[in-house]
Amino acid sequence: MAICHPVQSFYVSSVRVLPMKKGLKVICIISGTVFLAIGVAGIFLPLVPTTPFLLLTAALYLRGSGRLYRRLVSHKVLGPYILNYREKKIIPLRAKVATLSIMWVSMIACILFFIPVVWGKVLLALVGAGVTVHIMSFKSGVS
Repeated sequence: MAICHPVQSFYVSSVRVLPMKKGLKVICIISGTVFLAIGVAGIFLPLVPTTPFLLLTAALYLRGSGRLYRRLVSHKVLGPYILNYREKKIIPLRAKVATLSIMWVSMIACILFFIPVVWGKVLLALVGAGVTVHIMSFKSGVS
C-alpha cells in the first residue's frame, strides 16, 4: 500500500464501509474497477474525463471495500485527483489549462469538420461553454 500524504492520512484512516449484502459489495467493486479503468484511460485520452470516473470509483469502492478505497485515495497519482476535488474543491491550474485546451481543440475540430448540422454545432459549443464555466468555478491549486 502506498504511503499517504500527511493531508490525506485523516481521510484515509477514518473510512468505514457501509453495511451491505455481499452481492452488492461485489457489484460495487466490479463496477468501481471498470470506472477506474475508464478514468485512467482519461488521463491519456483527450475526450474522456478523468476526475468524474475516479470520483465514481471512489464512491463505489467506499461502499464495496474500504481497503480498495484506501488504496485508491492513497495512490500517489490518482489520489490527489479525488481528494483535491472532493475535500478541497481545487483543480490545479495546470490541469485546468490542459483540460480546457484539449477540450476546446477537440470541440472546434468536431464543430468544423465532423458535425454537419447547425443545431449540433450550437449544442456542442453550449456544452463546451458549460463545462468551461464549471471547471473555472473551482479554485486553482498548485499541481
